[in-house]
Amino acid sequence: MKKRWIFVLLATLMLVLTGCESVQERANTQDTWSKIAQKNQVVVGLDDSFVPMGFEKKNGQLTGYDIDLAKAVFKQYGIHVSFQTIDWSMNVTELRNGTIDLLWNGYSITPERKKKVAFSRPYLRNRQVLVVKKDSGINSFKQMKKYELGMQTGSTAEQWYETKQNVLHAKKTVLYDTISNSFLDLNAGRIQGILLDEVYANYYIAHMTKSKDYKVIQNDNVPKDLFAVGMRKGDKTLRKKVNAGLVRLQKNGTLAKLNKKWFGKESNYLGR
Repeated sequence: MKKRWIFVLLATLMLVLTGCESVQERANTQDTWSKIAQKNQVVVGLDDSFVPMGFEKKNGQLTGYDIDLAKAVFKQYGIHVSFQTIDWSMNVTELRNGTIDLLWNGYSITPERKKKVAFSRPYLRNRQVLVVKKDSGINSFKQMKKYELGMQTGSTAEQWYETKQNVLHAKKTVLYDTISNSFLDLNAGRIQGILLDEVYANYYIAHMTKSKDYKVIQNDNVPKDLFAVGMRKGDKTLRKKVNAGLVRLQKNGTLAKLNKKWFGKESNYLGR
């Protein structure tokens, strides 16, 4: 009886592994543009708390830089954009499973992500910064070795921290499902710093009632990263469509206008 159960368990495990491999293989080889065009809909996955890239207003409506940009790109093809809120830590799984077609939510290009997804051309500059309370006495990355640091699970900040602890090494790290939750703990004193995207930090703090209570710390050893659209590796046609759409929006000035609208400046604009 024991041998039979072991056999059943192994068989089940093999089926699961085979299923995972087939999903990954389809994601790497299948071009889904014809299905997207036939349905006249493309599904964008996002974390709806990531200001100002894509977030939910008080009335429940989604808004943000990436929301505007995605709509502008696919308007050129007459394709409706549907936005799907996902658990950001599971974004690649959702993409491979076909729940969504694109990851378009302040998604930075990293070597780790390149192994799993294909990227569009970049459209925005960004970098990781440290946010602390102004009265904390913390003025540099190095000082965090005595304190606790918050980050979002699955974020660029988490990936960067794991490989750059010679630049920033905290006494302890705490992971959060959303960045807004990390700010709650920062305010309560449960953590003393947050590592996050500069575009989020600047926008979020600027719109807080006590914005002067916070300090954004930069470090010259933190390179600027680039935002791009993530997609399945098999979606070569979709990638070409997104890239062509971004180029047209760059040439006609739409990208510059979006930067002005959401950031009040064009300094993050990739004019190339």
